Amino acid sequence: MSEERTAPAIQTEGAVYDENQIQVLEGLEAVRKRPGMYIGTTSDGGLHHLIYEIVDNSIDEAMAGACTTIDVKLLPDGSVSVEDDGRGVPGGIHHKQKIPTLEVVFTVLHAGGKFGGTGYKIAGGLHGVGASVVNALSEWVEIVNCNEGLRYTERFSRGKVDRPFRCEGSSDGKHGLYVRFKPDATIFETVEFNYDTILTRMREQAFLNAGLKITLSDCRGKREDGSPMDIEEAIAAPLKVQELCFEGGICSFVEYLNNNKGAELVHPDVIYVRGERDGMTAEVAMQYNDSYTEVLLTFANNMATIEGGTHEVGFKTALTKAFNDYAHSKGFLKDSDDNLKGEDVREGICAVVSVKLPDAQFESQTKAKLGNSEVRTFVHTMLSQKLEEYLDENPYAAKCILEKAITAARAREAARKARESTRRKSVLESASLPGKLSDCHERNAELTELYLVEGDSAGGSAKDCRDSHFQAILPLRGKVLNVEKTRLDKVYANQSLLPIIQAIGCGIGEEFDIAKLRYGKIVIMADADVDGSHISILLLTFFFRHMRPLIEEGHIFLAMPPLYKVYKGKTELYAFSDEERDRCIEQLGGNAEAERYKGLGEMDPQQLWETTLDPERRTLKRVTVEDALLCDETFSVLMGDKVEPRRRFIEENAKFAENLDI
Repeated sequence: MSEERTAPAIQTEGAVYDENQIQVLEGLEAVRKRPGMYIGTTSDGGLHHLIYEIVDNSIDEAMAGACTTIDVKLLPDGSVSVEDDGRGVPGGIHHKQKIPTLEVVFTVLHAGGKFGGTGYKIAGGLHGVGASVVNALSEWVEIVNCNEGLRYTERFSRGKVDRPFRCEGSSDGKHGLYVRFKPDATIFETVEFNYDTILTRMREQAFLNAGLKITLSDCRGKREDGSPMDIEEAIAAPLKVQELCFEGGICSFVEYLNNNKGAELVHPDVIYVRGERDGMTAEVAMQYNDSYTEVLLTFANNMATIEGGTHEVGFKTALTKAFNDYAHSKGFLKDSDDNLKGEDVREGICAVVSVKLPDAQFESQTKAKLGNSEVRTFVHTMLSQKLEEYLDENPYAAKCILEKAITAARAREAARKARESTRRKSVLESASLPGKLSDCHERNAELTELYLVEGDSAGGSAKDCRDSHFQAILPLRGKVLNVEKTRLDKVYANQSLLPIIQAIGCGIGEEFDIAKLRYGKIVIMADADVDGSHISILLLTFFFRHMRPLIEEGHIFLAMPPLYKVYKGKTELYAFSDEERDRCIEQLGGNAEAERYKGLGEMDPQQLWETTLDPERRTLKRVTVEDALLCDETFSVLMGDKVEPRRRFIEENAKFAENLDI
């Protein structure tokens, strides 16, 4: 006879941990408990991801050939509606779940028609959690489903059925799915949708699906008395409407991207190739411009693979091979010459790679990286063959691109020599850190801060008032180089940027290694005027182009020095805007005066510490990259050679400058 034993419970500081503490979350409770596991974040990015999940289901209908229009509306009560003219969801009872199929789609995780059935050959929403996650994270969801001549409705509240599924009769010939949802304010940090953010994504999807019409409407207007409109009023009088439909597909996408960059084209036509094999389809569109940066966007089943994957690897290796083979065969490179590197042949490229495949394997729910190994071989083989044909048939375009790539290779070699020269000097000098750097004592990068300070005067004050235990000061030397207009070799030779590179310690470009970072916070501290703003954008351009991981991982900050000192007698207050200045004057009462700071150098060390360096009282803005493509376009426009795109950008955005959160 076996003896039954009970394992002793583990006691930890008075708490009991035993089998009774293990919880099983039912239904969609897991999503509400840990939303970040499903949408990445509960901040602005996660909020917009809800719209993308619903739209992606409509896109899948379009890829199946069953949908031609998608209509997205931002409504005055904070809700969003997405409507398509696809097939709708099957209206019957699910054979296993024994509940309506529509209810299965919106309440059961990993339920959908994309796991191997015949409903979809190709789809982006392969995890089957999109609609159910949106339901779980919404205050409510309303569905109107028109399928096979009948109209079905259902309503949910925080993931649970609120109004049961029912058939309401004939759909009067209409077909498709209408989903309206309101994000749960108890889940998200913000529930305010950004029209331009959504527009960027919808435009992208319209490019990727040639001929599909996507309409985005901002219906969040108010009446003249300031009260919100009701739904019917708002839809009838939208604030903004954008209809997106591109018959040229990803070729139009490349033209759009190059036009936004404002750079000169190296060759007039977009290079477009397409191939099919074993149910897979790959499209590549690319065109070179005279800038020094590359823009490469990759997609798998219409999902933006921002971390790349096998299709990106296949593209890059094929591109490098094709141009090297052509260069050697046509005499652009001698047999004794080194091959061009990938970075050489991609300088100035603007390319879109889109693959569609039946069984896409993504490395996370957010579908940031494609993992199918067969795609790498497919894209490499297809592009190598088609690009070889293109170069042979278009010798002028091939010549223009290769001349640019060979020039880039020479500049890369010059940059290598400049880098080695810098290293030799560093070894010979008593210390490898720049002479003007006032370093801190702390060596743990998680605790240290580096202030890049505009001007020797402000730099001197900052050195006098800083906390030398963890704060380092580097006064900026000379004019900061505009790296948007220069190659890497010029960066290494620039006396304003070299001390920054040395102080941060990570290197730049392909040599960048964030593990060598010496300071956890890198703070740009410039005057609150036009010149200060120019210096800040020059430094941000440098970090974005040559040290982008510093921005992506949250290490770059902007100091926010005050604009005014408001004082009365011995009482002093600091104001960061005209409105705050007026409030301070009102607070201090009669005879209060306001002094406008012309620059950081006007502050004495105590004032600079109190307003800008003291962790207890200062204001820092973290620089983030929500949309790398939008950032790329913005830097190209602001710092490029073309005047007209810059003038247009400033005219459109100047009204936001005072409250711009970079």
